Amino acid sequence: MGKQKAPRDLGETEAKAVARMIRISPQKLNLLAQLIRGKKVETALADLQFSRKRIALDVKKTLESAIANAENNHDLDVDDLVVAQAFVGKALVMKRFSPRARGRAGRIEKPFSNLTIIVREVAQDAAA
Repeated sequence: MGKQKAPRDLGETEAKAVARMIRISPQKLNLLAQLIRGKKVETALADLQFSRKRIALDVKKTLESAIANAENNHDLDVDDLVVAQAFVGKALVMKRFSPRARGRAGRIEKPFSNLTIIVREVAQDAAA
């Protein structure tokens, strides 16, 4: 008599991973999301491995999590996976204040972001 199983919001050949509350602005994180979007997963992992951005390690961990979800939960072939979508959303913004000259206060904003990566299995054609 438990509650009904929710329908799957992804296709049968897709898997996703979400990283929440990453301490970087969405604008900076989106630069890395653009870097891996549409690439094969092994190429995307190599790009993130050698990226000089500080947050590339967290993006790489999220991509590896999506790959593991595809392999273990949905029985997809890792060699045929492509980063179908990688998008960034805003999370909370911590507001801090720094003392400035003449008794004033300067506002400092420390933004957080959410990252969602969706990988899709693309069948290899016989010619390739």
